[in-house]
Amino acid sequence: MKIYTRTGDKGDIGLIDGSRVGKDSLRVECYGEVDEVNACLGAARSQGVDADLDGLLAQVQRDLFALGAQLADPQARVGVRKAKAAVTPAHVKRLEEAIDAREESLPPLKAFVLPGGSPPGALLHFARTVCRRAERRVVALARHDEVDPLVMTYLNRLSDLLFVLARDANRRAGVAEDTW
Repeated sequence: MKIYTRTGDKGDIGLIDGSRVGKDSLRVECYGEVDEVNACLGAARSQGVDADLDGLLAQVQRDLFALGAQLADPQARVGVRKAKAAVTPAHVKRLEEAIDAREESLPPLKAFVLPGGSPPGALLHFARTVCRRAERRVVALARHDEVDPLVMTYLNRLSDLLFVLARDANRRAGVAEDTW
């Protein structure tokens, strides 16, 4: 199978339900933003993070594929047909548990934290900002089209987790937080 299909050469793309839309449609933009978060997490993982963080980020990357599939399916049936494409309350709960577990080892926030620090920490901060952008675009899509509310909840919680993970990565690397 070749990687190129030529079907999008005129600026449109096929969605999971077989419909075609412009590559500049809000729906395509949403799952493109989610894909960008996923790539940021891959970059963070490439920095040699510990096994625990690597496993968590790998699971989040899988979840993001599920979110992307849901966003690419205007009929909202992909999660029913394929369990791995479903986003459930258990996915959100896993994020919350990861936040709670890592927050225990961090000093309380007393100021805004400037993004940066160690390479993994900086990339996790970057992933958080991309995740917030994805969330904003999904909210815009939900104003015009059907979007599973769990997709928005997941992205909201993920950005919180990424902030905590960035802080924790910097703490583990011995890099002090720069505050404003």
